[in-house]
Amino acid sequence: MVKLLVRDKESIQEAVRRFRKLVERSGIKKEMRRREYYEKPSETKRRARLRAERRSKRARMLSNR
Repeated sequence: MVKLLVRDKESIQEAVRRFRKLVERSGIKKEMRRREYYEKPSETKRRARLRAERRSKRARMLSNR
């Protein structure tokens, strides 16, 4: 849970900007997008496998230089 204490003499715009940064850093937005719809476990595994393949391919390309 994100808590924001508004500082003395801080404008609303500045407080909202700090709040957005806190939410972004905490990963709440990412989690909301992930839970927006149901994803079958097989789709989750497939996405993780593809991400790992891309990561390993990128690592191989960088090591060949």
